[in-house]
Amino acid sequence: MDKSGFVSIGELARLSRVTRATLLHYDKIGVLKPMYVGENNYRYYSVTQVSWVNLIRTMQIIGMSLKDISEIMENRTPESILRLFSERINIINRTISEQVEARKLLITLQTTIENSVGVNEDKIELLWEKSEPLIMGPPVEYTGGKTDWEALLEFYNHLALKEPDINLNYSVWGYFSEERIKKGDWKFPDRYYLNSPDGSDKKPEGWYVVGYGRGSYGQTDKIYKRILAFIDENNLEICGPSYEAYPLNEISTPELGNYLIRISLNVKKNR
Repeated sequence: MDKSGFVSIGELARLSRVTRATLLHYDKIGVLKPMYVGENNYRYYSVTQVSWVNLIRTMQIIGMSLKDISEIMENRTPESILRLFSERINIINRTISEQVEARKLLITLQTTIENSVGVNEDKIELLWEKSEPLIMGPPVEYTGGKTDWEALLEFYNHLALKEPDINLNYSVWGYFSEERIKKGDWKFPDRYYLNSPDGSDKKPEGWYVVGYGRGSYGQTDKIYKRILAFIDENNLEICGPSYEAYPLNEISTPELGNYLIRISLNVKKNR
């Protein structure tokens, strides 16, 4: 037989960037056989079979078993291959979308934690903060003995019904109105919000007095009192809501009562 256009198993392995053992396994299960076997059982392949090896590897990467690949290749037609490719492309597209969302979530959580590790928890400071996207929930009515946990569940249900495709895995934090803060009533949030980079709502740009503390959810009394004292001492005036965040929470620490709390209260400078 004319051996031009044929390569040995070692050469095919090099060209396809797989191991010789992989090609021997493909031969054994029938998914890719040599074009012919010569003396001393030397296997010879067509150069065109490089593309076969790459297709097999691609099919494996996207989750197909060698058994399924072998059966498909044995009975293949243009129509069956088109159906296969269409099905697999749809699966890949769904997977890509899920991976993009997962990456976005992890980056958001990573950034939140990075910005919070090592902060001076004793310091109260005035900061100019840029606008940030978020998803704001509806106002909460604490009637009939409703607890903050029940209000939080209502928030999740509200978002799930309003926007079925929304990713609810982002952190949920609290919003307190200017009126509530001035009255010294900061026990339960007026509203909850999702710290999502895809949010159509915004935390407005402006001056904020920022303070930190440690505790569990809702243990913010001391932080607010320190913030209000700072406002009085520095001739500032409350002119908007506060945003209550827990950047170091159960995601990064197992200590329930030792979460890092960050409160930013919108203010303006008096002349």
